[in-house]
Order: sequence, then C-alpha cells, then structure tokens
Amino acid sequence: MSTKKIKLQSSDVKSSVLARVIDYCKDRSYFSPERLQFWETAFWRVHHSTLVALANAANYLEIPSLLDTTYFPEGEIQNYKDDNLWRTTSEEKRELERLQKPIYNSVRQAAEVHRQVRKYMRSIVEPGMLLTDICETLEITARTLISEKGLKAGIAFPTGCSLNRVAAHWTPNSGDKTVLQYDDVMKLDFGTHIDGIDTANINDIYKFQMETNISFCFAGHIIDSAFTVAFNPTYEPLLAASREATYTGIKESGIDARLCDVAASIEEVMKSYEVEINGKVFGVKSIQNLNVYSLRPYQRYAMKSIQTRMEEGEYYGIQAFGSTGKGYVREDLECSHYMKKSHIGHINLALPRAEQLLATINNKFSTLAFCRRDLDRIGETNYLGGLKTLCDVGFVQPYPPLCDVKGSYVSQFAHTVLLRPTCKEVVSKGDDY
Repeated sequence: MSTKKIKLQSSDVKSSVLARVIDYCKDRSYFSPERLQFWETAFWRVHHSTLVALANAANYLEIPSLLDTTYFPEGEIQNYKDDNLWRTTSEEKRELERLQKPIYNSVRQAAEVHRQVRKYMRSIVEPGMLLTDICETLEITARTLISEKGLKAGIAFPTGCSLNRVAAHWTPNSGDKTVLQYDDVMKLDFGTHIDGIDTANINDIYKFQMETNISFCFAGHIIDSAFTVAFNPTYEPLLAASREATYTGIKESGIDARLCDVAASIEEVMKSYEVEINGKVFGVKSIQNLNVYSLRPYQRYAMKSIQTRMEEGEYYGIQAFGSTGKGYVREDLECSHYMKKSHIGHINLALPRAEQLLATINNKFSTLAFCRRDLDRIGETNYLGGLKTLCDVGFVQPYPPLCDVKGSYVSQFAHTVLLRPTCKEVVSKGDDY
C-alpha cells in the first residue's frame, strides 16, 4: 500500500466505507496470490449500494488495486434459443467473454448507478414538484454516484421528463416553471456512461480529426433505461402495456434477430391492452417510429435499418412506447436536446461565438447529447445564436420533442441489452422493472 498521505473531507467518503477500504488495504497483504482471489470474492459480498460507494472511494483515494477488483453484479441473464442455443456451452464463446470481462464490469457499474439513482428518484418524486428540480436532483445524484470525470464517466444524455402526449426529447430549459401534476404521465428517461476517453488531449484529437476528416470511435459505454411515473391509477393499464411490451421485445431479441421482428413483437403485445380515461376506452397503440436502437460508444442513437439483424457483442436499447393517440410522433415544441454529429468536415465559421461554442461542445460533450441547461451549468452565456449557426451548418443536430396528437397520453419503458457471445444480458434490469 502506498504511504502517500491523503487529505480527506468527511463529505467525500463515509466513515463506514473508509473503514472497509482500510480493511481491504490491510487484510489483502496477508494472503498468498493463490488465496487472494478467494479472499477478494468474499470481500465483495456486499449490498449493491456499497459496491458503488467503494468504487467511488477507490477512485477518489487513488487505490487502483481496489478499483480493479470491484465486481459489479450481472444484469438479468437470458439464454439464446433455437439456432443460437449452442452458444451457451461453447468454449470458444466463453473465452471471448473472459477477454471482455473488464469491459462488462465497467458497463455493470454504470448500470448499478442507474438502478441506485432511479430507486432514489422513485422515493422522492411527487405531484407539485418543478420538473426542473426533478431533473437537476436526478443529475446531481447520478454525477455523484458515477464519480463524474469529464468524458470518462458521467451522464450520457439530457434527462428526459416528457409529459403526457410528449413521448421523448423534452427536458426543461432554464427558467421553465412546469409543475408535475397528479394526472400527468411522465416518462423519466436518463442514461449513465463510463470508460470514455481522458479529456487531457481531446483538443489535439479534434484538431487532427478536423484536418484529416478521420472520425474516432471513443470507448464510452452507455446505459440507457427509462420508466414512466403516473400517480393516478387510471393510467396503470397504459404503463403495463409499455412495460410488458418491453419485456417481450427483450425476449425476442438475440443474435441474428431482425429489428423489424422485435418491433412486431412489441406491437403485438401493446395492442392487446386498452385503457379507460374519463369514461372513454382507448386501445393502446405502439408508436411506430420509436422502438429499437443500437448503443454505440458516445452515441445514444446509432440507427440501423429496420431489416438489419442484431449482432454479437453489440448493445441495444429495447424500448416500448404505448399511446392513446395516433401511435406516431412528430417534432413539436421548443427544442432542448442537441448532439454533435460524429462525421463532420472543416467549415470556416463566420461567427466567432459559434467557433468558440463548438470547441466547448467538443471538450465537454464530444458526441454525447446535451441540453441548454448543460451549457448553462458549465458557464456558457449568450450561446443561442452560436448554437443556431452550428445547427444550420450541420455540425450539431437538434432533437426537438417528439409528440403524439394533443390530448393523448404516452408511456415508456426501456432497457439496455448486451448480446454477449453465450447469452444476452439485460444489464439495466433491476427489482423495480
């Protein structure tokens, strides 16, 4: 153990966690290499929330051995079927998984943080709260638990808290005073990411990218999961439709499965539900243009053709949106979500403010989605003109809210699924959904 002195503040590491860290550093020196693995396995038999706290302490106290041996729990494991059943016992595929073990563990850490954050948010969200307060509380909690560090770890995209007919891509802009009501149906959609690049040399990387038009793929892994909050029990059938349809979509997912077949299975479940609102019965429709998407490093939406087959080793967001409206969304309302495109050439920007803002976006977000509140938080001011310029020239893609018809209600559930070589793992699955 290093003799380096570490100055601690009581708010940084709780005493109970610090005591366990000290036990780790002291006790592990007693064991031979042959016995050390068994001791470490026993050491990590703790509650999931303690795992997150220990990982954060290891990162803060700079104890690499503790950080490297933190093992986070697997998500829900589902075996492949039919033509892929052989993968379950294939030694070759098992070896591939062993090589990926460090990456899987990092992904599971991000998933565990997601579970802890949503558990906390479910305990405090209630009618009468400002949506801004809900989002900022969630984001502060997520940043703390993931030990936010630039592009290496943090929040993967703006917190969505879309109400009623708004299906996705809505978060309050600064100054918004919208209050959550008892009769609202709110989709709470947020993500965590981990194992991104170190930002120390990012400006040099982007300069090279702009000069050569070569795009880099940064190794950041995103966990995307969403759930719906509704206080009025009237909407429970609507929520149940999305929840069960999501589970069915996960069940039908797998290596070589076609995305269109997964979407069809989601729709089949969805249309078997109906909900009565104010004496009128509505059949629940699956939103046709919102379903399955691929999660690539630093990109939430790596869209593929609906005919594309799912591939080994990839991460997918399986989501189901149930609606009492048309079952089709269009862009509407004021935009809050933006994302820098991954493949951009060099353009001389006439507006210096746009050039400056692009450098900030490169440094702080890369190709992760961001919102106006994110720009406010890092100290940007008077940026709307520069942001519009970046959108107009095609450097940044705006993502306005996606809405069904007025008067309708939309629910959503979503999970991140990893198609491992031997099985599929629903990495974001928890006791709640």
